[in-house]
Amino acid sequence: MKTITIEGHLRTESGKKATRQVRSQDHVPGVIYGGEKEINFHASAKDLKPLVYTSEFQKAELKIDGKIYTTILKDLQFDRVTDKLTHIDLLELSAGKKVLATIPVKFTGNSAGVKAGGKLVTKLKSLKVKCLPKDLKEFIEVDITNLNLNENIRVEDVNEAAMEIMNSKRIPIASIVMTRQLKQEEAAADKKK
Repeated sequence: MKTITIEGHLRTESGKKATRQVRSQDHVPGVIYGGEKEINFHASAKDLKPLVYTSEFQKAELKIDGKIYTTILKDLQFDRVTDKLTHIDLLELSAGKKVLATIPVKFTGNSAGVKAGGKLVTKLKSLKVKCLPKDLKEFIEVDITNLNLNENIRVEDVNEAAMEIMNSKRIPIASIVMTRQLKQEEAAADKKK
């Protein structure tokens, strides 16, 4: 699993004035929770970009005052006007403690329904899971090879032994729908009969 290393600095002062000063230096204030205690820090906005502006699920190793914290991204806050990152929340990973994470879905295989002229429609791009940190993955693979026209693959069809999937079991992840051209061809074939 991809891990990004970020150099952070401990925040000693809190409040609006201290936060504004941190942001004026092009740094983003943040908090690490889930460990022994909450750690308030700030890091360069440039260093945080590879973690924030990606669809990939990855770990972040924060180096703060000589100590390394292994974390995952939990929450982001952006300025409503400028769209700049204003705050970041990270969750510290502890070996025996289960974590909640949102992991992207990656589709594999060539669907029988798409080969027959259908179109793959993605309904969910990620799944919420609960697992131990050692079982975290970059993505959850979903095989769509056996998916035919007008069929769905649902959350309950995903088999991840080490993960407990928190989404509702009946929600479709992807479906193969009939294209307009295929519907017209079927209608034309029915008229000829």
